[in-house]
Amino acid sequence: MVSREHKRGSSLREKFHLLRSITNSHAESETSIIVDATKYIKKLKQKVEKVNNETTSEQSFRESSDPNPMVTVETLEKGFMIKVMSVKNEAGMLVCVLETFEDLGLDVVEARVSCTDTFSLHAIGSSNNDGDIMDAEAVKQAVTKAIRTWSDSHA
Repeated sequence: MVSREHKRGSSLREKFHLLRSITNSHAESETSIIVDATKYIKKLKQKVEKVNNETTSEQSFRESSDPNPMVTVETLEKGFMIKVMSVKNEAGMLVCVLETFEDLGLDVVEARVSCTDTFSLHAIGSSNNDGDIMDAEAVKQAVTKAIRTWSDSHA
């Protein structure tokens, strides 16, 4: 007969093994697995907070009456995260933005676009210009200017 203590220890080992696999930990000791799990949970909390902040800012932007698109650009390790949001979706805006990326020498690595009622673009662009150094503010200004110019010509 298997003792209660042996069953409990076996069950506990299984739970640590599961925790180790879920958190992608390579630790061997139980203490290290718990430390890795704690770090993993903190990273998840940060991701959730970031998504919530983005959702809140997008929602408040949609509710605003500002007709001008909101453009934000943040520098990544090898490129930029570019976000464009507009309360109105106008035919051709996506093409305008993508042409601007091309003019800037940015390759779109990943993009998520919504053109239902509003216009929302989240794109990661990497620079294909070898020697030219570009900063986030220059990208933001170029995209904003292109959208305004395009919008004025289609009004």
